Amino acid sequence: MPLIWIFASLLALGAVGYAMGRRRAVAVAGGDARRLHSLPNYYGLNVLLAVLVPSFGVLFAWMLMQPMLIEHSVAAGLPAVTAEHTLVMSDVRRLAEGLKTAIAQGAMSGDDMRALATGDGTIRAALAAVGVALGSEVEPVVLIAAQSYLAKTQTGDVLRTIVVITLAVAGFYWAMGQTNTAFRARNTVERAVLVMLMAAASIAILTTVGIVFSMLFETINFFGQYQIADFFFSTTWSPNFRGNSQLGILPLLWGTLYISIIALLVAVPIGLYAAIYLSEYAAAKTRAIAKPLIEVLAGIPTIVYGLFALVTVGPLLRDYFAQPMGWGESGSSVMTAGLVMGIMLIPFVSSLSDDIINAVPQTLRDGSFGLGATKSETIRQVVLPAALPGIVGAVLLAASRAIGETMIVVLGAGAAARMDLNPFEAMTTVTVKIVSQLTGDTDFAAPETLVAFALGLTLFAITLVLNVIALIIVRTYREHYE
Repeated sequence: MPLIWIFASLLALGAVGYAMGRRRAVAVAGGDARRLHSLPNYYGLNVLLAVLVPSFGVLFAWMLMQPMLIEHSVAAGLPAVTAEHTLVMSDVRRLAEGLKTAIAQGAMSGDDMRALATGDGTIRAALAAVGVALGSEVEPVVLIAAQSYLAKTQTGDVLRTIVVITLAVAGFYWAMGQTNTAFRARNTVERAVLVMLMAAASIAILTTVGIVFSMLFETINFFGQYQIADFFFSTTWSPNFRGNSQLGILPLLWGTLYISIIALLVAVPIGLYAAIYLSEYAAAKTRAIAKPLIEVLAGIPTIVYGLFALVTVGPLLRDYFAQPMGWGESGSSVMTAGLVMGIMLIPFVSSLSDDIINAVPQTLRDGSFGLGATKSETIRQVVLPAALPGIVGAVLLAASRAIGETMIVVLGAGAAARMDLNPFEAMTTVTVKIVSQLTGDTDFAAPETLVAFALGLTLFAITLVLNVIALIIVRTYREHYE
């Protein structure tokens, strides 16, 4: 059964369960809802939850686990030499999908698919009929693996449908059997909702843990092939898939921090001053117009900012600053990327700081005015210190956004991994090199590819440290105002 039909069936059964559960509750009470422990709606919701929650939970878990188990099983059946190449499984999946489409459209039958003993001519013709072309040389073992992959996938889909529908029906009858005047439906429903809320709150934590472990395992593989000291302390970045690579992270960290600092030097003052004006000085009509216009900057795609840096800002800085002063000849530079990125970060600082400043109690301002302070003194000595924790959070958000930016750096700063103080020289960042190392037909067992995971984990650690430091600063200042 197609996945969309399973979803529709579960939702339909849940809706029927809600109506029947509510009706049964009223029936067992003799038509008098006051004899029930809970309102009739809770009995309907109990049946609805008993149908949907277990079935959807198993369905999502099955969708996650089935592809991994099938790939592991198919890969185990390949020859050892072939199984070492991860690209083979991509070909297997592509062929399996092509075979499935060919059978669905009637271009070939199951008997044709199984007729590998006579060669792959029938399969080639059938796949070509549905727009799937094979390469000039396809190993028979790959075709056999594709057949196995398709067969196991189809078997898994059938079992998934049976298990999920059976679970939903069982939940329906179990919940209907519980419905009586003494059943505490409201308590059961509220506990179920609480569990779902806790699960929703855990998603962010589990996602973070998953990200860390996914990078950690590959990073361990990388350091098994490359010296950790050379990675963290070498000043040369020169990957070479033919061997003798130099994968020092220092030039990439320098470029990342250099560009991010310039971006923050642009975004923080402008954004903070804009927030102070909008919250403390601007009239209501001015604020209603200016704030949405500033926030429009946050909705512009980063590739547009990158093109703006490449076409406008880079040549402008080169022609009017770098060349006349003898600092550089290229339009791609740290200053170009930093300025454009700073413009992009302005709404992050401005909008968040504005909301935080507006959240400062008016009583603090009134008390300051009552003591004879001017408006500017009140802002500097009362409002901003009270709003400091939130402002630090806004700056941290902008810093994290700057550290993780890629497209503006690619188009505005270039891809040169070097350590230089000249802001008009081309440099690059960690994120750009992560993309470049994972782009193209690369060997995922090579250190030149695995280094991307080490770069990502290092960047994650740096961001975590920055957040911890900021949290300490926030708590230190917050003690004076609580």
